[in-house]
Amino acid sequence: MGVYLNPGNVDFQKSLNSEIYIDKTELIAYTNKKLNTEQGYICVSRPRRFGKSMAANMLTAYYSRGCDSREMFQGLKIAKHTGFEEHLNQYNVVHLNMQNFLSKTQTIEQMISLVTKAVGRDLLRAYPDVDYLDKTILTFMLDDIYEDSQVPFIFIIDEWDCIFRSRKNQLEEQTKYLDFLRDLLKDKSYIALAYMTGILPIKKYGEHSAINAFYEYSMTDASPIEEFTGFTEQEVRRLCEQYKMPFTETKKWYDGYCVDGVSIYNPKSVVEAMLRGKFSNYWTKTETYEALKVYIDLNQDGLRDKIVQMIAGEKVPVNPDKFQNDMTTFHSADDVLTLLVHLGYLTYDEQ
Repeated sequence: MGVYLNPGNVDFQKSLNSEIYIDKTELIAYTNKKLNTEQGYICVSRPRRFGKSMAANMLTAYYSRGCDSREMFQGLKIAKHTGFEEHLNQYNVVHLNMQNFLSKTQTIEQMISLVTKAVGRDLLRAYPDVDYLDKTILTFMLDDIYEDSQVPFIFIIDEWDCIFRSRKNQLEEQTKYLDFLRDLLKDKSYIALAYMTGILPIKKYGEHSAINAFYEYSMTDASPIEEFTGFTEQEVRRLCEQYKMPFTETKKWYDGYCVDGVSIYNPKSVVEAMLRGKFSNYWTKTETYEALKVYIDLNQDGLRDKIVQMIAGEKVPVNPDKFQNDMTTFHSADDVLTLLVHLGYLTYDEQ
């Protein structure tokens, strides 16, 4: 068991230990179907505090060879699915939180070097006897280990988009980062599954994505895994019954998202309301409104008038398709509104 290669299941165990845990393990049944296929590149984007890290920890606990999670998943929904035993703890999992590496470095070159050093150390500890071509190049090491062991790798990358949020205007750095991800993940025999989470979908350059192997599931198109975006209405009803909280009032406060026609509730808000026994704006307290104001003040294409319409309870049309998936490229009100959807301030109904 390593820090980054084949970590244990302690992080997911913390979720299971929590007073409120909603079983989302059937997401694993979906990712199992994508193993060792061309569809095995998954990028899930949703706002902060929507359970992205919990899902990443869950997948790590299930797939990682560094732990035995059989007992942990017994009694959860995934245990009833075909393939549960077949894939349980059978893969070399590399689990990375990119924000942790970005916060400790000044440049993207330093960040990539640190990732290579950290993962490479774990690889050498786990496979000391492999005849490595070059121990300084991560992809070569992964190739050599896979050829020697025939155990595929699963990459689980949390906060994949942190550089686009914290270094918004550093386009050269962003390009180098995307090139690193593409070189690490795309068209590699050692990859069984790559699962990335973040707030923003994958950055586009022109009409093309720099890592176009990924299938994206976002707040504008999460099908067919929309039920894993947040808490469903049925799940919230059960919590209201358990904690003796009025569902009608809960719906009024927290039923703010429509994802492919499915009503989704923010997990942070619902959990806080249930545990505290009162309703409040728990999610919006985790970030100031100043960030939101910056985008509204752009007033692109009559944006302010559209905001006023929505405050009045009206819907406004928006085309999310040309959004460049960053926080600096805005050519129309549609671009700004689409960003606000991904950040969680607005909801998008495709119907």
